[in-house]
Amino acid sequence: MTSPSIERKGQTASAVPRQTLRDSWASHWDSAVTSYYLMVGASALLLVLGLVMVLSSSSVDSLAAGDSPYKVFLNQAQFALMGLPLMIVASRIRPGGYRRIAWPALAVAIFLQLLIFTPLAVGTKGNLNWISLGPGLTIQPSEFSKVALAVWLGVVLARKQDLLHDWKHVAIPAGPAVGVVVGLVMVGKDLGTALIFVLLVAGALFVAGVPMRIFTVLAVATAGLVAIAASTSNRAGRIFAIFGGETADPSGIGYQTQRGLEALGSGGFAGVGLGASREKWSYLPEAHNDFIFAVIGEELGLLGTLLVLLLFAILGIAMVRIIRRHPEPMVKITTAAIGCWIIGQALINIGVVIGLVPVIGVPLPLVSAGGSALIATMLALGIVISFARDEPGAREALAARSSVVRRSIAVVGGATWRRGGRPTTSDDK
Repeated sequence: MTSPSIERKGQTASAVPRQTLRDSWASHWDSAVTSYYLMVGASALLLVLGLVMVLSSSSVDSLAAGDSPYKVFLNQAQFALMGLPLMIVASRIRPGGYRRIAWPALAVAIFLQLLIFTPLAVGTKGNLNWISLGPGLTIQPSEFSKVALAVWLGVVLARKQDLLHDWKHVAIPAGPAVGVVVGLVMVGKDLGTALIFVLLVAGALFVAGVPMRIFTVLAVATAGLVAIAASTSNRAGRIFAIFGGETADPSGIGYQTQRGLEALGSGGFAGVGLGASREKWSYLPEAHNDFIFAVIGEELGLLGTLLVLLLFAILGIAMVRIIRRHPEPMVKITTAAIGCWIIGQALINIGVVIGLVPVIGVPLPLVSAGGSALIATMLALGIVISFARDEPGAREALAARSSVVRRSIAVVGGATWRRGGRPTTSDDK
């Protein structure tokens, strides 16, 4: 029979490791650099996964078109390399710098969007939201308008935060600017992008503290966009196809959704293997773009789709953490706008693939093929990473860690150099 003192001693000893582990996790979560590492890690993994899946999903169609199987992948990799320095630069700019460039950035974005009314405009599949800047080089101005509008709303709403209970101060100047940007997108007949702008604006207004009654105006505007969508037979068919009926005929307007569901269903738990998709053999339209999530589900299975959802969830958690921890209203509002844009667009894209949302043509951020979307998303994430670096204590912690790394490299390099043949002196002994 053991004594009570021994039992208490054993219980204390077993409880110590659990308590230590719990305290360790808590200390890491409360660290000033947690948001920074979550943003960088999730963004990098999504970018790498996207490049791999673009290569896998586009090779067959490229070969069928008589091109190299690496054509789309190399284009996407080129855009990623173009976006990377922009992302790095954006992550180094302090919030004050974004306040200074907010108005010029919005003006440039509107100017670029106006170019869709010039001979530079390029249309595809009924949308007129691209402009040509030279042979083989087209950009989608609306993608960069998202970045500019998110930063601009953060600056304007933060300055008027104490007055936002009055609808007049919400409407001016935010109303005209948002109306111009979204209106130009709607003139180009890009309904999907217009809906993403609605999410972006809603996120900014919510975190800025706008009363909920004012959100009814946003709800009415969204209903108006849906009504416009239903005014054409093709878009109305897409909307009603998700509810079944004749318009959901798998051989007709519901074909793309049906093929996407078959791709997801055939993947099972672990997938058929990377590169082994059958749907990408010209069965599934836009396999490397809007429906790349279906190819992920087929080749990587449930595990691959859960990984994508987890990475976007990490991005969302990191952005919420920045909103809660950063003291500046402008940072909170801009982060909320970018978060609702990227996370909302990801959820809409996935909803389209699994048949819960009509096909509206929005890509999966960082994963789908598309140069303008990829560069704009990387730029926006660079801005949020900058805000994460600016959390209280984060900049000092990152500077301290980088100095430790430099000192470690110097020590290792010095030791290697001495072993490489320099005469050993008394100081080395």
